[in-house]
Amino acid sequence: MTGIQSLFNEGKASIVQSVGYPTPSCSHFRATDIWMSASNSNEVVTTGWTGLYLDQEFPGFPNGYPSTQNPDPLAIQIGSLTSLTLQGPVVNMGLSISDPNSFYNFLNGVNDPVPNSPWGNELSYVRMIAGQTQLYSTVIKNAYNKATNLATYPANNSLAAQLKIVARLIKGGLKTRVYMVSTGGFDTHSNQVTATDTTVGAHANLMGGLSNSIKSFMDDLKAMQVDDRVIGMTFSEFGRRIKSNASMGTDHGAAAPVILFGKNIRPGVRGSSPIIPTNVTVNDNIPFQFDFRSIYASILNQWFCVKQDALQTILFRNFQNIPIAINAACGSGIIQSQHPDGSVLIMNYPNPFTDLTRITFITQGGHTLVQVMDNQGRLLATLTDRVYAAGEFQLNFNAGFLPPGVYYARFQNGSVQQVHAMLKVRP
Repeated sequence: MTGIQSLFNEGKASIVQSVGYPTPSCSHFRATDIWMSASNSNEVVTTGWTGLYLDQEFPGFPNGYPSTQNPDPLAIQIGSLTSLTLQGPVVNMGLSISDPNSFYNFLNGVNDPVPNSPWGNELSYVRMIAGQTQLYSTVIKNAYNKATNLATYPANNSLAAQLKIVARLIKGGLKTRVYMVSTGGFDTHSNQVTATDTTVGAHANLMGGLSNSIKSFMDDLKAMQVDDRVIGMTFSEFGRRIKSNASMGTDHGAAAPVILFGKNIRPGVRGSSPIIPTNVTVNDNIPFQFDFRSIYASILNQWFCVKQDALQTILFRNFQNIPIAINAACGSGIIQSQHPDGSVLIMNYPNPFTDLTRITFITQGGHTLVQVMDNQGRLLATLTDRVYAAGEFQLNFNAGFLPPGVYYARFQNGSVQQVHAMLKVRP
C-alpha cells in the first residue's frame, strides 16, 4: 500500500484502528444495512445516514429540484443502483450513474393528464423523477465535459475507473455533496495469501489496488487544484477474524481499520494496535475501539458543519466526536486528542479474576462510556454512559454469569477510546 503510505507521509491520510459496533452481525446483507443506516444491530432502519443528512439540508426533495439555487444532484453513486446510505425518509436522495457519456435521454414535455387514483399519483411521481433526471443528466454531462483527468490511473481497476469519473465531475464544477463508489472481492474466506509467502496473494493485490486508486484520485485532484474540496473514507460491512482458517483465508470479523484521506484530514493513527491473545483461535475477533458512527458524526460535524442536535436526529443517538477533519468554517480546530501520551485510562483489579472485578477509569470530564464485550464483539454490559466531572472513578463488574475466557472493557471519553483485556478464570 505504497500509495496510502505516501499520502500518510504527506499528512493527507489517517488510519482509525479497530472500527466496529456492539454485537456485530456476520451477515453480508444485515451488516451492510447497519453500516449504511447507522442503526444498532438489533434495529431495522429503512433510511441511510447520508440520506437523512441531505434531507435536513434540502427539505422537500425531490419537489422543486433542481432549482436555480440547487441545480446539481445532491449525491451521486457510481453504479447502477443507489444504496441505502443515500435513502432519505421519503425518497432516495442520490442519483446513480454508470457513465456520464451514456445517460438515457428522457422524453420532454409529457403533459397527458393522469387518472385521479393511486396509480395516477404514482405516474405523476415517475414523470417528475424522469424530468428531474433529464435536467440532472445535462448538468452532469456539462461538468464532465468541462474537465480532463490529469493523473494516470491504474488500468483494469474498477475502483480507479469510478474515482476517475468523480474527479472530473468535481473539477467540472458540480456542487454535489456526497459521492459513493464501491469495489468487491474482499470476502477472502480462502486463498487469501499464497502458501509459500503469506505477504503476497489475493489480499495483498486487493489492498494494493485500493491504495493505488486512492493515490491516483488524490494526485488528480491536486493537479486539478480542487483537492481542498474533498475528504474521503473507506468502509466495509465487517472485518476479518484474527487467525486464518484451514483454507488459507479468514472469516467474517467484528472490526477493521478505516482509512480517511484528503488535504484537510487530520493525519495520524487513531487508537492503539489491536489486542491479540496468545491463545487466539479461528473464532476470535479484534475488539472494536471506535464505533463507526463516531466517524460518521465527526465527518458530519467537522466537515459538513452539522450541529449536535441534528446529529442525534441523523444518527439516532449521541456519538462522540474524534479528530478527523480540519475545517475552520465548522470550528473543528478545537477537537484534539486528550491523551496523546498513551496514558492508561482504563484497568481492572484483580486481573485475572473469578467472578468479581473492579474497573477503574480516568475521564477528562464530559460524556464517558464504559462497555464490556466478549471475544466475538458482543456487547455484554454497559457499565456507564453519562456525563462525568474530570477524575478517577470505579465500577464493579460481576461476571458470574459468564464462562472463563478473555473479555474486553471499552472506554470512550470524547475523542479518546481505549480497550483493556480482562481474563476470567475458574475458581
